[in-house]
Order: sequence, then C-alpha cells, then structure tokens
Amino acid sequence: MTIIDPIADMLTRIRNAVMAGHALVAMPSSKLKVEIARIMKDEGYLEGFDVVDQDDSTQKVLRLKIKYVGERRERKPVISGIERISKPGRRVYTKRQDIPWVLSGIGVAILSTPKGVMTGSRARQLGVGGEIICKVW
Repeated sequence: MTIIDPIADMLTRIRNAVMAGHALVAMPSSKLKVEIARIMKDEGYLEGFDVVDQDDSTQKVLRLKIKYVGERRERKPVISGIERISKPGRRVYTKRQDIPWVLSGIGVAILSTPKGVMTGSRARQLGVGGEIICKVW
C-alpha cells in the first residue's frame, strides 16, 4: 500500500494513539519524521522516540512514546491537538515575519526551512521562513 502523505499519516497515528490512550505508537521511519519527533520531544509533547530495525523488513520503524500527565484515571495527554498545515496538494510557505503563533505561543509550529526542520520560534530567531509542516498544541 502506498501512502500519499507520510507526514499526515504520522500525525494521524499520533492523534489516534492519544485518543485511544496508548503509550506507544509505531510507524515507518524517515529522516523528516525523526526530525519532527525530535522537535516534539524537545518541546515536551513526547517522552521519547527511537528508530528500530525490523528483522523481517528493510524499512526501519519509528516508535514514539506518548507523554501523559496525572495518575491512572486522571491521566491526560500532553498533546491536545495536532494539525497538518502544508499538504501535497497545497503547499503552505511563510516568510519570517508571517510565521504563525499557535494558541498565542502555547503551541508550536513546525517548519521545514533551508536551515533544517525547526520550530516557528527558532525560525524567527534565525530570520528564516519556510514550509509550515504542522501545528501541535
């Protein structure tokens, strides 16, 4: 099965795992997915991630550990929303001064810039724009 938009597939898997209360979610790995996972971990939305070689497959698997706060029945996910912005059918690019704020700075926008994949606030600091991949809050 061919996936048209692997980033949207990643975000949907994360969204579904959060809604179902799962601790781990696995997906096929790529460099861009690993960078998005790294940013989400650095921003505190994930507990961790790792890339694992499968014995029976040539494709590596990216495993994400979803972060929750609270104990047992009062347990709530840190990720309350995740949205894909730039899609294969409609790419969304932004200039440095037009990088969006997500929930007035509570959330984070993830951008693909000429200097690499980074958060919106980091892109503002470096003075670069780029493609808005997604928003997480």
